[in-house]
Amino acid sequence: MSTWISLFILALGAMLLVSNDSGMLAGLDSTTFGYGALCLALLVYIGGGLLVSYGGRAGAMLRDAVTWLALGLGLVTLYAYKDELMPIAARVVGELIPGSAMTVEESANGLAEIRIRKRLDGHFTATVDVNGKAISMIVDTGASTIVLRPEDAEKAGIDVAHLTYKVPVLTANGRAMAARLRLDSVAIGPVDRQKVDALVAQKDALTQSLLGMSFLSRLRSYEFSGDFLTLRG
Repeated sequence: MSTWISLFILALGAMLLVSNDSGMLAGLDSTTFGYGALCLALLVYIGGGLLVSYGGRAGAMLRDAVTWLALGLGLVTLYAYKDELMPIAARVVGELIPGSAMTVEESANGLAEIRIRKRLDGHFTATVDVNGKAISMIVDTGASTIVLRPEDAEKAGIDVAHLTYKVPVLTANGRAMAARLRLDSVAIGPVDRQKVDALVAQKDALTQSLLGMSFLSRLRSYEFSGDFLTLRG
């Protein structure tokens, strides 16, 4: 039945459009009237199909329709306020996943304050963007510079095969040699620094890359307090 009613609405709308010379129908221009007739026909067709599928249970159909409408409005609301909600989401992720930088405050002039939660093993590990690539690094104030594992250096786009390893370094695995270079960019969350000095250690010298003072010293300040490391850019 709904199919025939939909076809009737479309046919009637077409007839009115063809026979109309004024360009206006029911206070609407021809284009708007045509779209309205099409939407009405689709609504009748879909609504009739739903009534059949629900077996006449209008109450159940209405309940489901309201549920889907509420979900749709919720998604639209979240999208509309995405800029305001992103800092909240970042803080929640930072609490749940140690090493994820959560922005506490970011001012209009680019200054930012972020916090990183300590891992269960006692280390502060940050997810650092090096040349645009995410690399997990241990924050080490005892390291005078950033020290990358060869694997992480390659991930950041560095050709480790053509580096000169002549800088002696002392690591947890003993003495090793490293190559000096300068990274294009190093960032933790919104805190970004360009042209940062770094070393690339030889293979197996490190179990994890180190975020040292060549980055930390270029911040406005950094502070260890309890389970958190606060960076101020």
